Amino acid sequence: MLTLQRRAPPTTRRTVPTTPGQKLYAHARLRRLRREHGLSQVELARRLGISTSYLNQLEHSQRPLTAPVLLRISEVLGAEPEFFSGTGEGRLTADLRAALADEAGGEHLPAEELADVVRDHPAVARALVAVHRRYRDAVERAVTLAGPGESAGLPAEPHDEVRDFFYEHHNHIAELDAAAERDAAELGHPPGRSADALERLLADRYGVRVLTAEPPGHSTGDVRRYDPAARLLHLSPWLTDGRRAFQLATQLAVLAHGPLLDRLAAAPSLGSPAAAALARIGLAHYYAGALLMPYAAFHAAAEELRYDVELLQARFGVGFETVCHRLSTLQRPGLRGVPFSFLRVDRAGNISKRQSATDFHFSRLGGTCPLWTVYEAFAAPGRILTQVAEMPDGKRYFWAATTVTRGGRGHRAPRTTFAVALGCELRHAHRLVYSEGIALDDPHAATPIGLGCRICERQDCVQRARPPAGGPLLIDENRRTTVPYPVLRQPR
Repeated sequence: MLTLQRRAPPTTRRTVPTTPGQKLYAHARLRRLRREHGLSQVELARRLGISTSYLNQLEHSQRPLTAPVLLRISEVLGAEPEFFSGTGEGRLTADLRAALADEAGGEHLPAEELADVVRDHPAVARALVAVHRRYRDAVERAVTLAGPGESAGLPAEPHDEVRDFFYEHHNHIAELDAAAERDAAELGHPPGRSADALERLLADRYGVRVLTAEPPGHSTGDVRRYDPAARLLHLSPWLTDGRRAFQLATQLAVLAHGPLLDRLAAAPSLGSPAAAALARIGLAHYYAGALLMPYAAFHAAAEELRYDVELLQARFGVGFETVCHRLSTLQRPGLRGVPFSFLRVDRAGNISKRQSATDFHFSRLGGTCPLWTVYEAFAAPGRILTQVAEMPDGKRYFWAATTVTRGGRGHRAPRTTFAVALGCELRHAHRLVYSEGIALDDPHAATPIGLGCRICERQDCVQRARPPAGGPLLIDENRRTTVPYPVLRQPR
């Protein structure tokens, strides 16, 4: 582990995740970073206090990065040391591998070559993934409609664009966090008691009247509906205090920070009006969570309580899922929390929310792994289940999952149940209350999982539902399971 100490309190010490004896190379990242700042090699070398020839060797990976040079790069170019560690490339590598799997004719693509493409040419890798995604969308839509073929240039789904937008920001929107923190200080409400103060603010400043009743023509028990002409906000009478406060804060985001939401949602990566509109809703929800759980106070509480979601839920008066979502956003420079991945999934395996401040690579092309503890949560509703999971590339993660249920007001009222999960790299697990009593260092305690059967390379998984790309399956009658074969053979 390479450790860099800057002039800052001990809690802000920066570390570069490496294994013992591993050398850290800049590869093409330093050259790309230099060009983004509009600097020549000569000018950057002068600012770093090194020779131009030494900088050229660093950019071409002929010399490893040293701690003093890495610290100077951080000071001059504002890049965190983790920028050179490659921890954010795993997800793109997995996406590229999945995208090329169908086009390789079953030929095995060397993992190191894919990693080289992602490391040195990330824009090319993202373009290949985007092209293949459009191709897959077109094929799947044509099969579903069973009619004339769709255009091969179908755009990405809006949900995918929005997910990638938040991923590009490491699930942390600094401007919204700062605005929410200022508004929370002005509001002056104690944690968990925001609803009444927000309702007064909406009435006094924006002339909005809150009506606790379902709007006409709507029978759902959990809804927010705003009538801009009448300045009337309808809230469901079945909302808990925490969810009522969240809906009020969401409406405040739209009224008080509409131009900021519009500017953020105008990002080039959101290529369709539908994606921009969906992103604007997501940004308003982000602000609502940040207002009810202001960054500095929430971060301090999370560290104090060792990320105990139920205790944080009680302190800030919000729901379990809302706390989990907020925990995945604590990536403010100098005041970072545990970098979490967060997801919500239903019984059918549909992932309706996926946010990540890590490089955990959710599968886009195909289903997820049935051995993942998030699916086990449905068998033990209300309990928090934990799991040490190992990916095919050897990376290990710690996961905590449970179920959440909505609705159910009255005998005939529909109920919706989801499993929500928080995950982090195993090296952060000791900071969580949920890791107590678990042998984190025991390699036999890890459950091998994958990205989904279509691209998973594990050959001995009894849960495999389909062959990996390029490899068929045969049935082993003795073991009563499926066995992958490199070539198709006729049974005797």
